[in-house]
Amino acid sequence: MTAPDPSRREFMQAGAAGLAAVALSGAAAFQERKNAGGIPLRPLGKTGEMVSLMCLGGHSSTNPKKLTEKQSLKLIQRAVDEGITFMDNCWDYHDGGAEEWMGKALAEGGRRDKVFLMTKVCGRTAKEAASNLDDSLRRLKTDRIDLWQLHEIVYDNDPDWVFDDGGALTAGLNAIKEGKVRYLGFTGHKDPIIHLKMLSKPYDWAAVQMPLNVMDVHYRSFQSQVLPLLLQRGIGALGMKSLGGRGEIVSKAGVPVEDALRYVLSLPISSLVSGIDSEKVLDQNLKIVREFTPATPDEMARIEQSTVKLAGDGRFELFKSSKLFDGPVHRRQHGFDTAIS
Repeated sequence: MTAPDPSRREFMQAGAAGLAAVALSGAAAFQERKNAGGIPLRPLGKTGEMVSLMCLGGHSSTNPKKLTEKQSLKLIQRAVDEGITFMDNCWDYHDGGAEEWMGKALAEGGRRDKVFLMTKVCGRTAKEAASNLDDSLRRLKTDRIDLWQLHEIVYDNDPDWVFDDGGALTAGLNAIKEGKVRYLGFTGHKDPIIHLKMLSKPYDWAAVQMPLNVMDVHYRSFQSQVLPLLLQRGIGALGMKSLGGRGEIVSKAGVPVEDALRYVLSLPISSLVSGIDSEKVLDQNLKIVREFTPATPDEMARIEQSTVKLAGDGRFELFKSSKLFDGPVHRRQHGFDTAIS
């Protein structure tokens, strides 16, 4: 259960050595094979699991502001049938509606057994977390969650909170013993230092989710500070926010979507959680991931250089420097205004 207690010096050494390896080898470090749908598969850290390189984001694929229930179910089912078999979700997405729609979609045609199903828990105490898990299992129409992640570890005291006696980790450990959960991880989008604090705690995570994009390398960088440590410890790295929180990297910074996605896919990650909210975006992303070849170090450097002047003040990664992307459940837990949009 225990993990080393890394010092800041270790972080810096791991970062320097690991980042060099990332730059030199990147995705080439994985001997990739493809599934029947032509989607590359990569190992989820040292778990022994192979997951699709692209993961279907549960928030976008079930967004009732953009999709009807029928459209959402069709989108999810088509993604699975096309080979995107890593499913993302969360207890609080769309007030539980995201899990309910995904549960219905996966229940048809035996698709639940064809996917690696991940959802996230918002409760910070063991009691709240256990209640979240019961809700998630019921909504997703399943008897087990493949990867259960502590969601939005974004405030400095969140790591201490979930590791306290009676904290959420206790519920996770119990859930594994009971067979309700197979693996545990955590997510966060705020500051790599908070991720490093979680990684200094006494638990060997299966996976860690974090923002990775063409801007991140220049600003409060998870790629530089966290990714090398995950590789060193055999923890599955899951990328998110590859286009910025709301697509700003493409729509405002002008980075071509192909460059933005290929850059992140070329990092030594296990999977990229992608916000797919339409058949059009699904088609686009399927084409990119099926035709994917890792970018060379020179190509990675070219893409990074194209964003260096835009990235330094964080305007395209406001999830790191503001509360705009903090979920209402977690704002409420910390006593913050939930009306921010």
